[in-house]
Amino acid sequence: METVSLAEAKAQLSRLIDKVESGEEVVITRHGRPVARVAPVEQPRKPIDFEGLAETRKRLPPWKGSSAKLLRKMRDEERY
Repeated sequence: METVSLAEAKAQLSRLIDKVESGEEVVITRHGRPVARVAPVEQPRKPIDFEGLAETRKRLPPWKGSSAKLLRKMRDEERY
């Protein structure tokens, strides 16, 4: 968590907002005392569309290989 004076916050607002967007909190002080905290806004979670997910799964061809082998291959190739 970064702490900045009010004067610094005014001069560097864009940089501070970038930090907040990346998940960090910023405390703003006046005369050395904390007066405000700028924090990221919690985004509301969207409900999962289970019916749409089931429809998508029905359209996919069945997987004939071993999932464990696929995961090992992906891991070894370092793509994921």
